[in-house]
Amino acid sequence: MKRSALAASALSVVVLTGLTGLTACGGGDSETDADDKPGAKATASKAKEVSPAERLAKLMVTKAESGYTVKEPSDGDALAASQEDMDVDKAVCTPLAYAMNELPIGSPQATLTHVATSSAAMFTYITLSTYEDGEAESAMKDLAKAADSCGSGYTATSDRGTTRYDSVTVETAPSGSDESLATAATFKFKGFTQKLRTQTFRFGDTIVNYFALDSGAFIQSRPGEAKIPADLVKAQNAKLS
Repeated sequence: MKRSALAASALSVVVLTGLTGLTACGGGDSETDADDKPGAKATASKAKEVSPAERLAKLMVTKAESGYTVKEPSDGDALAASQEDMDVDKAVCTPLAYAMNELPIGSPQATLTHVATSSAAMFTYITLSTYEDGEAESAMKDLAKAADSCGSGYTATSDRGTTRYDSVTVETAPSGSDESLATAATFKFKGFTQKLRTQTFRFGDTIVNYFALDSGAFIQSRPGEAKIPADLVKAQNAKLS
């Protein structure tokens, strides 16, 4: 399901090999000397480094861990493909618009989004983002400010369409993280009110945002109320704790 259409008119692991010790006669001392050189230590250090994107790929929850089918979302699922592609009429509301469109909040080092589904017609988008020191806290602060300031709604626009959010309310998020925030937002589709939900958690320098929508409501042209599965959140958050 392409949410943009509905709402608008409805990481490779680089393996570095270590230095190979010399095996000539009496090479035992040569191998030790090589290992003591700064260059050898730097190479060994690089071999152990994991990039932010690789780290996120390992942190994304799997079906075996959650019971949900977890995969990359289809192209065009979101209203905008990137932060740069989205305009928001109220600047303060921008972090909310990102959180409700599978986009990272703030300025992460790396980000990864997958969509989790089960037998129910409910889509839950999981966006993992990792940040430089202090940037995750800043992103959460801006999101909280948006939630407090945008109760009367806002409008998000991209070249894929426009979504007018009529209201935003702050809800109670589960505990267990360094920071958390939950919101619900409503908008109209074919005359019916659709309620979307987000839950956002910070674990150190990593943020996970869950965004849920009731896909069945769009397809059946009826009121919808999205719910974020507690067991999915528990499984994913456990990998970040």
